[in-house]
Amino acid sequence: MQKLVQGIHQFQTQIFSSHKALFERLDKDQAPETLFITCSDSRISPNLITQTQPGELFILRNVGNLVPPYEHMGGMSAGIEFAVTVLQVKDIIVCGHSNCGAMKALLEPDQLGELPATKAWLAHARKTEQIMWESYGHLHGNQLLHATVEENALVQLENLRTHPSVAKAVAAGLLHLHAWVYKIETGEVFAFDPDRGQYTSVTGTEGLAPLDPEHRATDLSI
Repeated sequence: MQKLVQGIHQFQTQIFSSHKALFERLDKDQAPETLFITCSDSRISPNLITQTQPGELFILRNVGNLVPPYEHMGGMSAGIEFAVTVLQVKDIIVCGHSNCGAMKALLEPDQLGELPATKAWLAHARKTEQIMWESYGHLHGNQLLHATVEENALVQLENLRTHPSVAKAVAAGLLHLHAWVYKIETGEVFAFDPDRGQYTSVTGTEGLAPLDPEHRATDLSI
């Protein structure tokens, strides 16, 4: 706790004072253009990764960066609805990350013996689990885990489309959906390119191995 208190002191005396106008403006309103959905993992810092200031990202976080389908009302659905309908964000990013504990647990459910709430929550990634066991049996270890992270981000985009506010805004061309994967160990961020069927670097042309579209119930377009 002492470290946190010292951090608050530093923020108030050094950072806040030099950005006072920004915080006074934010006190009156917010106008983020992006909804950023990512994992609760402590190693993920959306504002640090994207170098954005307070007020520029509307952030929703949970274990495994999951998006429950619309029929499951709760905090995620409320946050999505508010971001799209009230804040009128232009983009939604679902960002997975390397070495994700939630995706490990999805592949190794025995880990969840004493975590019944986590097990129930990961039911929203059941389609991801099904895809992995049906189509990625040739992968093991870190390769399997990373492919799971990639597929899960795409599955959650499909769940996003079940939300009426999202479907309406996408159909009107007012909203765009994106699947990202952040590699903690390198700082790289990869975005799914539906034309190439693979994740490519958001800052360059280097890409990851293409995903096989044949195993999916729907196409890979976003």
